[in-house]
Amino acid sequence: MKKEDLRIVQLGKFYPVRGGVEKVEYDLMVGLSEQGVKCDMMCAASNGGNITTAINKNADLICCKSLFKYAATMISPSMIAQLRSKRKSYNIVHIHHPDPMATLALILSGYKGRVIMHWHSDILKQKMLLKLYRPLQNWLLKRADLIVGTSPVYLKESPFLQEVQDKTVALPIGVDAMPHEVEKTNAIKGQYPGKKIVFSLGRLVDYKGYKYLVKAAKYLGDEYVVLIGGIGPLREDLQNEIDSLGLQERVKLLGFIEDDEVAAYYGACDLFCLPSIQKTEAFGIVQIEAMSLGKPVVTTKIPESGVAWVNEDGISGINVDTENAKQLADAIIEITANEETYKRYSKGALDRYNRLFTKELMISNCLDIYLK
Repeated sequence: MKKEDLRIVQLGKFYPVRGGVEKVEYDLMVGLSEQGVKCDMMCAASNGGNITTAINKNADLICCKSLFKYAATMISPSMIAQLRSKRKSYNIVHIHHPDPMATLALILSGYKGRVIMHWHSDILKQKMLLKLYRPLQNWLLKRADLIVGTSPVYLKESPFLQEVQDKTVALPIGVDAMPHEVEKTNAIKGQYPGKKIVFSLGRLVDYKGYKYLVKAAKYLGDEYVVLIGGIGPLREDLQNEIDSLGLQERVKLLGFIEDDEVAAYYGACDLFCLPSIQKTEAFGIVQIEAMSLGKPVVTTKIPESGVAWVNEDGISGINVDTENAKQLADAIIEITANEETYKRYSKGALDRYNRLFTKELMISNCLDIYLK
């Protein structure tokens, strides 16, 4: 198949873009369409009715009216009708998993062409949803011509993919490099004069492992400050832990950070830490955002997850055992021990980003997959 013959729809999740899966869908639609490839995105709308918006001459964003949300899934019968009416317009459906609604829409659409299944993660928390969805998931695994995953590790280790290894291929997530916000970065550094800044960003929930990063601060000297950005149900518990350990000067919960402020925090930090403890953290986009500014990363060796693959141990940073505050602290100290060591890790982080995780590379690799 030639590039000009491609007619693709990215199918799944919802709009507006809030999470990593939706961002990958949207970036692929825009990036491919800007290269002259017909590529739409069809998704359930978080609010509002059926709306189609022309992104450019090669891309339409097709939002389908949703009735309600159940178990993190938008229920949108309209998606079934929309895909059925447009099924002959496409020769590739790129469906993003997990999304039961999108899978059901594909099954009922009558579409006969090629299917690319994008396996972002296993369903882990919603056990009842998985029980109900499993027959649809099995159908999709058989129906897919190719299954792409965000890392070779996740593809290899997922228990659901063991029987389809022969049709899997890795497509690492890519992002635009974070901008250098010099004035904002200097302003943040000015709030913590003389400190080595450890930054982390994410929802304050159990699987992120923030309580271990808080405890790690016990083993760091007064020359360090840990900044944690994000909101979530564990904020009060984390603040209580900080207070009980007397770490008020070493750990700061920043709350929600506006999008136009995030890059400045990456720029201001000396290193980024992702202390997640469960496979729910499948990739860790925040890692590659930090790497794009040459920031070394400390993260964890989560079984069956791609997180430790993203951060190459000893090159772009250090990977430690999960739920181990002392190892987190030791890794932070090792990376920042002296200027020569730090520069080596910083260069390794930027080189790894440029080699594997740029948005341009993700789009190019995806196009190669389509043309095979």
